[in-house]
Amino acid sequence: MLVLLCAVGVAVIGAVVLPPMWRQRRRAALRRTPLPQAWHQILQRRVPAYRRLPPALRQQLHGIIQVLLAEKQFVGCAGLEVTDAMRVTIAAQAGLLLLNRETGYYPGLSSILVYPQAFFVRHESRDDAGVHSLRERVLSGESWGLGKVVVSWDDVERGTADFSDGVNVVLHEFAHQLDQESGSANGAPLLRSREGYRHWSHVFSAEYDALCQRVARNEPSLIDPYGATDPAEFFAVVTELFFERPGDLAQQHPSLYDELSAYYGVDPAQWA
Repeated sequence: MLVLLCAVGVAVIGAVVLPPMWRQRRRAALRRTPLPQAWHQILQRRVPAYRRLPPALRQQLHGIIQVLLAEKQFVGCAGLEVTDAMRVTIAAQAGLLLLNRETGYYPGLSSILVYPQAFFVRHESRDDAGVHSLRERVLSGESWGLGKVVVSWDDVERGTADFSDGVNVVLHEFAHQLDQESGSANGAPLLRSREGYRHWSHVFSAEYDALCQRVARNEPSLIDPYGATDPAEFFAVVTELFFERPGDLAQQHPSLYDELSAYYGVDPAQWA
């Protein structure tokens, strides 16, 4: 286990400082750039979801990977040396959440911090009475509002080794990044319309409340009990299920699946 302590000299990423027109042109050029053959081999070997994608979505994912790798800084922590295999594996899974969507490519994100294994995070808090407390948690990943995602490489590999267990740290933490684009992580990412928010709220509130009740009664559930922590964690947890166990989610929670399918613009239950 590692203490979350990583000195990061974050470089100014070109895509951040470029004017919008130039950024769009640069991204268009990146999307047209073929992936190196070695990266294709990494995707085939390490990203099971890639093997299920229809050809058109594979091609689209190639472009998303190129943009993410050009614009985001990958930083190894606790002595870890980040390899191309690590970068491509993480970027590919993060890219699944951007398929078929108008996207800013995680505009609030500048750096992905990669630890070799699970890490300790210390959280300080002060209650209404002024009592100060310090608690430690062991995490496989965390999404910060300061332009960073932190993941454990051990857990990234575990998530790709079994892409049918509904547990994937990359999908989880990058879902938080999408959630934060609306201004706060509250389980409601940016949607297209006011009506969209009303429908989202109706479906997600009902499903979240139902999960909380099942957890309180200690009943089994397809949705991980961690999703009952708060609406933001619920959104991240069901995103994992949507991409990893889409058939089960569609069968057991059809309204939730339909809402996620409309938001993400894909229907993973139909992928081969």
